[in-house]
Amino acid sequence: MPVTGWGRTAPTSAYLVRPRSYEEVVAAIRECAVPGRRGGIARGLGRAYGDAAQNAGGAVLDMTALNAIHAIDAMSGTVLCDAGVSLHRLMEVLLPLGWFVPVTPGTRYVTVGGAIGADIHGKNHHVSGSFARHVLAFELLTADGEIRVVERGSELFDATAGGMGLTGVILTATVQLQPVQTSLLSVDTERASDLDDLLARLTATDHRHRYSVAWIDLLARGTALGRSVLTRGDHAPLDALPARARRNPLAFRPGRLPSAPSFIPEGLLGRTSVGLFNELWYRKAPRSRVGEIQRMSTFFHPLDGLPHWNRIYGRSGFVQYQFVIGYGKEEALRRIVQRISDRRCPSFLAVLKRFGDGDTGWLSFPMPGWTLALDIPANLPELPTFLDELDEEVAAADGRVYLAKDSRLRPELLSAMYPRLDKFRSLRARMDPRQVFRSDLSRRLHL
Repeated sequence: MPVTGWGRTAPTSAYLVRPRSYEEVVAAIRECAVPGRRGGIARGLGRAYGDAAQNAGGAVLDMTALNAIHAIDAMSGTVLCDAGVSLHRLMEVLLPLGWFVPVTPGTRYVTVGGAIGADIHGKNHHVSGSFARHVLAFELLTADGEIRVVERGSELFDATAGGMGLTGVILTATVQLQPVQTSLLSVDTERASDLDDLLARLTATDHRHRYSVAWIDLLARGTALGRSVLTRGDHAPLDALPARARRNPLAFRPGRLPSAPSFIPEGLLGRTSVGLFNELWYRKAPRSRVGEIQRMSTFFHPLDGLPHWNRIYGRSGFVQYQFVIGYGKEEALRRIVQRISDRRCPSFLAVLKRFGDGDTGWLSFPMPGWTLALDIPANLPELPTFLDELDEEVAAADGRVYLAKDSRLRPELLSAMYPRLDKFRSLRARMDPRQVFRSDLSRRLHL
């Protein structure tokens, strides 16, 4: 059946397998290892934007049926669960107990296995690092059919964290959680007049908040280049809530809108419509507002309220491009923002964040620096050439692109972006010499 990433580009056909037990996972991987087969790759809820969870002509293992929560230690704040459990389900179960997931990306509809395989990051990376930093251990089915207990600090752990599923199939994981008093956040919002203003505000004050993100207007030009709306938040303590909210302070009630229609005309999100949206979004944002109480779903996952929101880009889909450039390389960041603005890329989902220290995963994306993510309609003329040029800029600045969102990076740039790539390839060759675990991404980038 056809399989694609969340961006709905570069679809390929694969055999979809949905195991319902560990034994069925083992059997499926043994089938993938038969000579002449094209291997297999695990897949969660399909929120990787690119081709990491696709496998043309081979098997794709849908792990979402393995979604049990096996044990919760409410005293120490740890959970043992299947890799197919979603962050949404963890929030439902754990928030009433006073615990929250340590890291969440812009959607809660990702699995724990996917969170480890992509080593996801969130608005709190400058404080908490990426997801794998909070994983104590996991069980991994490797190419030889063995199930190994992998603990942090080991080579196999570091190869798997951010390894895009290419070291094996994660079956279970033990995760350290974040204590919270309420399910609400105290949020500060302010406007930044341009890119320099934004970087200065983030540098000066990010350490005061657990969560921080800036929406950036990439169509703005001239003196307004990079104008932004900066949002910072912290888990609200009980005494910060109004009286009514204190009656059930740990309630988790995410809102939900009707699904986006299955057919949307091409070109709906063009320069004119996105330019108008960006203008309105910037103007309606407060110049400065402190201490607004928001739901978790509003602050962390606003797009989750619109199921299948990826359809709004039409049948051509969209590319999400995310890169990071280290501190001290701000001029390179400015050049890239200028190029995107000059190119008039119609992106209304563009965010800039600060990363803290990188983690131990060999292919983990975050590194200390500035990360910019933007959505671009895939049918934009000459988009592949333009993104290739941005790749060159990023690589020249010793930066990197995020593999979980990629479907078009040229393989010759990968080693410059990921200096521990040779270690990853060496371990893969040793543990999986027949390449039982394969994906469209692994073939494209020679992983």
